Amino acid sequence: MIFILSVMIGISFSDVSNAATKKKTKIVYPPLFNTKEKRSRNFKPFKKWTGAIKRYSSEQRSIKPGKCKEKSFNKCHFDRWQTFLKTLDGKDKMTQVKEVNRFMNKARYITDPSNWGEKDYWATPGQFMAKFGDCEDYAIAKYMSLKQLGFKTSQMRVVAVKDLNLRVGHAILAVYIDGKAYILDNQIKKVAKANIIKHYVPVFSINQKYWWRHKKG
Repeated sequence: MIFILSVMIGISFSDVSNAATKKKTKIVYPPLFNTKEKRSRNFKPFKKWTGAIKRYSSEQRSIKPGKCKEKSFNKCHFDRWQTFLKTLDGKDKMTQVKEVNRFMNKARYITDPSNWGEKDYWATPGQFMAKFGDCEDYAIAKYMSLKQLGFKTSQMRVVAVKDLNLRVGHAILAVYIDGKAYILDNQIKKVAKANIIKHYVPVFSINQKYWWRHKKG
């Protein structure tokens, strides 16, 4: 009976089996920097991240006219950003990653106390386009740019790390392509595979679905 039904609707047992297999298949990304990762959906400790995401959604709904020299996000900043992203339509994923990294890294680095009068402020992409920013602001702007280009949330994480060379905290963006992690960093000109970077120790990583605590493997 099942065979007859499958013939009647134009599919075979192998089609059914393959469809079931595909549905069950879940992409598992390798842990960043060979660490042990513990995943959570509790975003309460990350108000700076959730605040930036909320403000980003708000600024997309109300873009005001203005000039690119102004320090508040406006249509000029938005159009410049979107015009750049449109040049990457149809490009392969690696090209998109490299170009987004290059474009955002041209922005001027400004510390949060100088820029916002706060010790640690996580800016939206719009605020970054208008006023530049520091490490996590580069990472967030790259994250949202790649998301607009079609990257899945599960493929990307903003990563807070300890820089063993400079002995300071730092933030980068990790992007998974074909199961491999690539790092977009405002301190490194070129996109690099995560497994060749030895001077970063991840503390936590985060996207819009989960956050991960990292410990030495």
